[in-house]
Amino acid sequence: MTTSLFASDALLPDGWARNVRIDWDAAGTITKITPGAKDKGVPKAAGPVLPGMPNLHSHAFQRAMAGLAERHGPSSTDDFWTWRVAMYHLVQTLEPDDIEAIAAQLYIEMLKHGYTSVAEFHYLHHDRNGTPYSDRAELAHRVITAGKNTGIAMTLLPVIYTHGGLGHQPLNAAQKRFAGDSESIPRLLEGLIDFYAGEPHLRFGMAPHSVRAVDANTLTESIAALELIDATAPIHMHASEQRGEVQQCLETHGVTPIDWVCDIAPVSDRWTFIHATHATDREVERMVQSEVVAGLCPTTEANLGDGIFPLHAYARGGGRRGIGGDSHVSVSPFEELRALEYSQRLARHERNVTATDLQPEVATNLWATACIGGAQALGQSIGELAVGQRADLVVLDGADLDFEGLDAGTQLAVAMFSGWKNRITDVFVAGRHVIDAGRHYSEESTATAFRQVLSRLRK
Repeated sequence: MTTSLFASDALLPDGWARNVRIDWDAAGTITKITPGAKDKGVPKAAGPVLPGMPNLHSHAFQRAMAGLAERHGPSSTDDFWTWRVAMYHLVQTLEPDDIEAIAAQLYIEMLKHGYTSVAEFHYLHHDRNGTPYSDRAELAHRVITAGKNTGIAMTLLPVIYTHGGLGHQPLNAAQKRFAGDSESIPRLLEGLIDFYAGEPHLRFGMAPHSVRAVDANTLTESIAALELIDATAPIHMHASEQRGEVQQCLETHGVTPIDWVCDIAPVSDRWTFIHATHATDREVERMVQSEVVAGLCPTTEANLGDGIFPLHAYARGGGRRGIGGDSHVSVSPFEELRALEYSQRLARHERNVTATDLQPEVATNLWATACIGGAQALGQSIGELAVGQRADLVVLDGADLDFEGLDAGTQLAVAMFSGWKNRITDVFVAGRHVIDAGRHYSEESTATAFRQVLSRLRK
């Protein structure tokens, strides 16, 4: 098994370095980083080496409907709420085998494009009728199994979902699959932690779904229960994704969503607010002060017409951010980061918005900051090529035609902002070579299972 790699160029915490040897131990933890090394006797990377990208927000099952909600419906305006109808239709058709096959296909696609870990925002808990399985963790096991079989690292976040909307609305037929409260989800979490004790590269947290799905008592009771289980566990929550949600929260609670959460819960650096698209200036400041992560999902947010996150003000204040695939209309971190930068250019009417004085290279800054924020969101020792971090590595194809004559930082920029093709050749997770020369070890059998699922769902 490979336990070292030589990179002519590698993105280290303080920037690009030349002739870097990376060594890791049998557990997949980096033990030594040596810039200016010799390449003798060590496998040589095919191109520049990046830290693996965490995907901080995933609903794996939604991969099966990517691109299938692009037809105008009967409503005068299509938006998140009309898209959700199509998603709920999918929810009511899926069986456990389907969910595992969809997740496995997705995870291979993510690995091939540079994601090495994923935070699975897991809210499918029950069967198609909303009845709990005999094993309450049935669907959680299926998603975890997909992750283990494909080699991606995971933070699983069982979702708390008690209401169908603000004002204690009842769950509709599809939402009954999501049902979980401040008692059942902590019990589920305790069982999962016990069952997977000692499992490497698997972490657990909790996800109160949104201000629409949890009330104040449910939120505070759930957080209190989590403190007793794991006081360091990540907490993720959708917040201020759509203008309608913000308006409903104002009408119900008298405040906007992020203010509502911050007023009643001990928000800290364990928290990730997913989307935060319509955060107010005050909420942006509170997020920065609390050191939360903004979980940005640019291609999904664009696909749903959600809006544009106020990144310039947030980043100027030192706010932390990461990226997620969410509905998986894209499986590439390069596309997410490109969409993030381009949305800010459109909003501000200027270029290179995410560059900084310390890191003027847009692509390098986008990749590095998303890795660090994603690592915090997942609660895992990842995100940088540094001693003590997991050896999650992404290798660009240095022989790519468009890379000719370019330095490593510019190659990354070309990979991110030029064309459509995937320019990754190799990927390592905890030192394990999961993508080798562009191929995953189980991609054929996984694709066959996924095709069978799609065939059944689309009859």
